[in-house]
Amino acid sequence: MSSVESLVPEGPAPQPGVFSPVPSAARFLTFLRNPEGDARGALESLRENLWDPCVVLGVGASAAAVPGLRPLPSSMTRFPATPDALFARVSHSDESDRYDACRALARRLEGAFTVREEHHAFLYAEGRDLSGFEDGTENPVGPRALDAALVSAGAPGVRGGSFALLQRWVHDLRALEALDRNARNQLIGRDRETNEELPDAPRSAHVRRAAQEDFDPPAFLVRRSMPYGGVRESGLLVLAFTASLERVERMLRRMHGDDDGVTDGLFAFSRAVTGAFFFCPPLREGRLDLRGLGPA
Repeated sequence: MSSVESLVPEGPAPQPGVFSPVPSAARFLTFLRNPEGDARGALESLRENLWDPCVVLGVGASAAAVPGLRPLPSSMTRFPATPDALFARVSHSDESDRYDACRALARRLEGAFTVREEHHAFLYAEGRDLSGFEDGTENPVGPRALDAALVSAGAPGVRGGSFALLQRWVHDLRALEALDRNARNQLIGRDRETNEELPDAPRSAHVRRAAQEDFDPPAFLVRRSMPYGGVRESGLLVLAFTASLERVERMLRRMHGDDDGVTDGLFAFSRAVTGAFFFCPPLREGRLDLRGLGPA
């Protein structure tokens, strides 16, 4: 049990993967809903067994209605909204176990949901993005992480859950490496080698666009992003858990330049190609609590 999980009060429990450390490897699955299938029945089938602590599952707005859940806004053109109905991150330490768990999950959902994308993600250089910069530096810890990620009130099946953003970004690492050290650091606002924040970072620097404490109220998230891919295509699977999607939207709009016309330096070498919001139901007596999910 992680130090954060031990702080969770009695009552509905979050899925363990919300607060567990970033795994050494994982498979990410996204699913589309089959309009002719029984979505509720497929989800209910997942309750037959105790929930696998190595799996995090999120339900999208096309699969269920949850207070506070909505599609990713289509107005931010740099952040494509994809019609994903579910996502799963499967993080068993053994690759065979990961494969078997993914296949078993897809089979349980078959007929109601179809796998749209599957990506192998991994821990790179002790927690760095493939760009070489450290990821998740400003993640809240302890009680602050609980406040950031968990819904603290609401109906049964909602309280104790967490909203999530999942995006897939494709990096152009050749373009990044063509820049000198200073130019690369200015895009992010940190020194790639020391991870120290640059005091003279430009307004476009990622750390200034996405500084969680700069919003009013602060927009803290628990980020669990992971690099993915291979030589042909690679990038970052951005996964962030939050108590409110409004926090995520404010951050994305600032990165997009909606506030002041200044876009995030990340766009100099990376682009988002997918994106969706989800709700990760809590657990009740070790099983998924689906009581908060209404018909979509």
